[in-house]
Amino acid sequence: MDVRSRPLLRPVESIVVPDKRHGRVLVLRDTQGITEAQAVVPPPLVPVVARFGGRLSCEEIAREASQELGVPVPVEIVVRLADELERGLFLEGDVFREARARVQQEFAQVEVRPAAHAGGAYHGERGALEAYLQDRCLAQANGSDAAATTNGGRMVALVAPHIDPWRGAVGYGHAYRALAASLPPEADTFVLFGTSHAPMRQPFALCRKPFATPLGTVDADLASIDALAARAEGFDPYADQINHKREHSLEFQVVFLKHVLKNRPARIVPILAGLGAQQASGEDPVGDARVVRFVDGVRELVESRPGRVVVVAGADLAHVGPRFGDERAFGAEDREHLERADRASLEHATSLDARGFWSHVSHDLEQRRVCGLAPIWSLLRTISSGVRGRLLHYEQTVDREDGSIVSHAAVGFYAAEPAIGVGISARAGSRSTR
Repeated sequence: MDVRSRPLLRPVESIVVPDKRHGRVLVLRDTQGITEAQAVVPPPLVPVVARFGGRLSCEEIAREASQELGVPVPVEIVVRLADELERGLFLEGDVFREARARVQQEFAQVEVRPAAHAGGAYHGERGALEAYLQDRCLAQANGSDAAATTNGGRMVALVAPHIDPWRGAVGYGHAYRALAASLPPEADTFVLFGTSHAPMRQPFALCRKPFATPLGTVDADLASIDALAARAEGFDPYADQINHKREHSLEFQVVFLKHVLKNRPARIVPILAGLGAQQASGEDPVGDARVVRFVDGVRELVESRPGRVVVVAGADLAHVGPRFGDERAFGAEDREHLERADRASLEHATSLDARGFWSHVSHDLEQRRVCGLAPIWSLLRTISSGVRGRLLHYEQTVDREDGSIVSHAAVGFYAAEPAIGVGISARAGSRSTR
């Protein structure tokens, strides 16, 4: 880098977190898995990084940042910061492209998708994980039994949280206890729609790899995946496969599924839903023939195997507060307003109103930052008529340090007709003696 270089920050996750020295700092994180590093940017340098858009030279950035801050920002500081971010793989350019190609090749060659968040976002040891999922999650979900949620119906689809299981324990419990109580005995395939927290070039991304968990590996349904790939007309469904490497929205669902199912044979169809162009424009995805053709393929898969295929969306709702860029934490009135907005969105979902759900969420997407828009919409497009939705649980998880909020919900979708022999024991993942 030199004073004439025009640094371009690549799309990464940015959050604001408390810091003892600076009060608050900006943290940049790579959700794609190209680098494990995080970049911590103190407040005086945020106006500099904010201008790393590829348009301005380091010299011009220094000049503009100096005017904004009211104090001189030496160009050497800008160049040094750009160098550090480039080495950390946070800038677009040759260094990043070489690293991405290497990581993509490595991921393509592994036979099983590793449990990337085991030992961090959840227990990495089997016995401890089984005990936590059963005793802290499923057992705490009071009321999520077959009688309360299904009236004898069978579950055909589920919206579950994808917040980490430490904070989302009760929400996950409601989702997966309901699934355990209402799952048809013949169900053997789970189509998983997840949020991609890393940007995607294409509307959807498939993965043909089995998923490893501390509870055992869950196989991929290769025949179904290949059939969906063939439906992906006009886009490459594997162009963004690298996003599966560290994406937690699907990994957490696989962990809970494995716990509930234990040794029962089951396969997954992992799909990351991007729909980035539609989310940016607010336009309903039905206007994109590529999107419609793909989700129609999922719907046909579900309808071709009655009772055997269950669709799951790993999807959180709002992200608000200082951590996500808001000036202050939400007070009681703000939280009530947020809950009303979330519940209104969920009413569209439980009514199987995909168009209304997309419209309601997209109109204030920049304010609520609902990250589950794409997977929930995709799930709604796969559900056949005669299915009813039920909100099982709604929750706002509040950060203890700065009051930021992530809201999430558990929503079950049930076939109208009662099923014979429905359900598996909610104690299927009983505490291990190990």
